[in-house]
Amino acid sequence: MKIYTKTGDDGKTGVLGDRRLSKNDARIDAYGTVDELNAGLGLARALGLPEEVERVVARFQDELFIVGAALADLSTQGRFRAAVTDDHVAWLEQTIDAFEATLAPLVQFILPGGSPAAAQLHLARTVCRRAERLVVGLGQQPCEDVPGVIVVYLNRLGDLLFVLARVVNQLAGVADVPWKGIP
Repeated sequence: MKIYTKTGDDGKTGVLGDRRLSKNDARIDAYGTVDELNAGLGLARALGLPEEVERVVARFQDELFIVGAALADLSTQGRFRAAVTDDHVAWLEQTIDAFEATLAPLVQFILPGGSPAAAQLHLARTVCRRAERLVVGLGQQPCEDVPGVIVVYLNRLGDLLFVLARVVNQLAGVADVPWKGIP
């Protein structure tokens, strides 16, 4: 099978079902950014993550494919529409709580940085926040329907990525980078 199909040469791409949308459609932008987030997480893994963080990141990389499929499913009765559930969100919250319990409480703002893997997780966090904003915007467009749990999932995932970046720094023996404030 060839990687190129030439079906997107007209500036449109297929979504689940038989519809095609412009490549700059808000829906394509939303799930394309979820894909970008997934690639950023792949880079974080390639940089080397501690085993306990690696397992977690591998899991939500798989889950991000489910999120993308849910966003690509235009049918309100579609197979993937309800694939992201409150259970996914609950797992993220439990994981945040478990990792956060290993960290010193934050007493000041920190800047993205530290070890290379932590810095990449911070970058992935910002992509996650952009994906969240795009999904919110998509849901606010007339005639668009986005399962609300996807917004909640992305919101919690952004929180988890922040915590994981701190955990990676801690396990690497690298201090978080404090924000010095306004001089």
